[in-house]
Amino acid sequence: MIYSTMYLSPVGAIKLASDGSNLIGLWIEGQKYHGDTILENMVEKEDIPVFDRIKDWLDRYFAGEKPAISGLPLAPIGGEFRQGVWEILCQIPYGQVITYGDIAQKMAEKMNRSSMSSQAVGGAVGHNPISIIIPCHRVVGANGSLTGYAAGINTKIKLLELEGVEMSSLFVPKKGTAL
Repeated sequence: MIYSTMYLSPVGAIKLASDGSNLIGLWIEGQKYHGDTILENMVEKEDIPVFDRIKDWLDRYFAGEKPAISGLPLAPIGGEFRQGVWEILCQIPYGQVITYGDIAQKMAEKMNRSSMSSQAVGGAVGHNPISIIIPCHRVVGANGSLTGYAAGINTKIKLLELEGVEMSSLFVPKKGTAL
């Protein structure tokens, strides 16, 4: 059984999904790929302890604190490659960004390969089923482009500003597929 509940945030309504013990999904309303890793119907249920923990974490995050994710019961659904990318995302510190190319290099090292496609990494980042907590919003293009956030560029900017990211070298692209 998969359970869900809603959380109202400064960036919009957020849907949380759980298997009863772990958080398996967190999607901002209108986000691309919303719920695409959940193959069964979700049942609305608020009184699950993991939801209380996640809502408390989100309250602290949106209050400008820097809550740790290490103790949260996260169980994103995805293949080995995506899991590897999401693990790297979890290591990006608050207030900092990393490029798709940087993640590709880390994944290549992890897989004992000489190189890795940034586009493949971009696909894994874009399909992250636990937005905000697994911080895919901290990933930018090599030139500082704020592209590639499934919940939209404006939401990405709000999250980065909330975290105190130095925004002067970052920009919104004029055109692209992930706007």
